[in-house]
Amino acid sequence: MSAETPLTHGVPAELDCIPEQQLQAQERAEDEMIMHLERDQFVAETSRPVPRAPLSAQATVGLWALRVFVIVVSLMVIYTFVEQLH
Repeated sequence: MSAETPLTHGVPAELDCIPEQQLQAQERAEDEMIMHLERDQFVAETSRPVPRAPLSAQATVGLWALRVFVIVVSLMVIYTFVEQLH
């Protein structure tokens, strides 16, 4: 990244303002290319793992809190169901 390239929300300015029509043309070209792949080529292309997204500390804490909440609520539902059986 050069010193004269301004950044907008971590994205270089020239990448931040791509016209919608140009994006649609790129997507259409990619879709057409995928349509012409053989089945094994398509599977190989789409089965590549996606790297983890970089998250802030607040987002990580929020996701862990959500996991704990889901577990607690699940335990409450299971307990209530078992109690209603008796």
